[in-house]
Amino acid sequence: MDLLISYGLGLFTATLLVFLFRLRDSGRAGDLLPRASRERRTALSKAIEYRLSMGPFVAALGGGTGLSTLLRGLKSFTRNIVAVVTVTDEGGSSGKLREEWGVLPPGDVRNCIVALAENDNALKRLLDFRFDRGGLAGHSLGNLMLLAISEQFGDFRLAVEEMNHLLAIRGRVLPVTTESVSIVAETRDGSRIRGELSVSEHGSQIHKIWLEPRDAKPLKEVLLSLDEADIIVLGPGSLFTSIIPNLLIRKVAERLRQSEAPKVYIANLMTQPQETQGFSILDHVRWISAAMGMSPDYILVNEGVIPAPLEEKYRLDGAEPLYITEEEEWELEKMGCKILRGDFVRIMDGNVVRHNGQALSEILIRLCRELDE
Repeated sequence: MDLLISYGLGLFTATLLVFLFRLRDSGRAGDLLPRASRERRTALSKAIEYRLSMGPFVAALGGGTGLSTLLRGLKSFTRNIVAVVTVTDEGGSSGKLREEWGVLPPGDVRNCIVALAENDNALKRLLDFRFDRGGLAGHSLGNLMLLAISEQFGDFRLAVEEMNHLLAIRGRVLPVTTESVSIVAETRDGSRIRGELSVSEHGSQIHKIWLEPRDAKPLKEVLLSLDEADIIVLGPGSLFTSIIPNLLIRKVAERLRQSEAPKVYIANLMTQPQETQGFSILDHVRWISAAMGMSPDYILVNEGVIPAPLEEKYRLDGAEPLYITEEEEWELEKMGCKILRGDFVRIMDGNVVRHNGQALSEILIRLCRELDE
């Protein structure tokens, strides 16, 4: 009973906080401003909205922190964004909710919705708030909101759509499927492993990888977004647990091969301990090409320098910087891939290496314009 009360309290709190947040930023606050100021702000908002509405249609596939980092940059250039998010997460709050409530893991979806919201900093503080005691310990407010709306509507897809509207995001976030899917892989010694956590711990040993059930169906809206896209972006993100799961859904891979839109893979800045330890950029692209049934048209690779002390810190954890070599570039060009370089490094809080979403978005938008011309 205490657990049910705790969940009820958390869900009520989630709904109340979002209502208050929306009320604070609603047009009623504008009534306190002089009329001339309100009119200037309205005109500026309309101009920005018009510019964003004319931006290219971007379909971005991935999950985890990588995709949300890209989305924060993209929303400055276009509102025609569809983020297609993997649903295989089984760790932390998402894993608990998946196990206890049978809901699809909401964590990656939540991160992407927050990233596309106009005031993502304030929203992030609210929706990323994590309870530290009682039956809600370990759960974030945003995950509980998605759970509450899923329970109300009886459908995770509708819950995500409702969150899209509720937070008035620039774009749209979609789970790639609403079926409960799991990652399964076979290692080179013939062992079979299941689940995102196991796969991430044995990435360098994987020989084959697939989803179960094998015939999982994507959302129709996902396929439509791939048909309408001016550009399709893969990543950045974990190779086996964020990018490839979307490509392992057969109809998604088929639609990608049929689409005439350029496919762009954003290479990671670093390898990931265990999952891609010892991998090169070429190794990443070969796995993606095998899953998609074709090679990406473009590869975005980082040329920015990671500070030596930070690089050493990551190296001690088993992560190495990913820079392209001449030999790799030659091999990738034989596969039909064009290399686009840039400084995509952003250092957060002085000790965390992340992609610079703004720099990534600028080169993607420029590519769209050049191809359109």
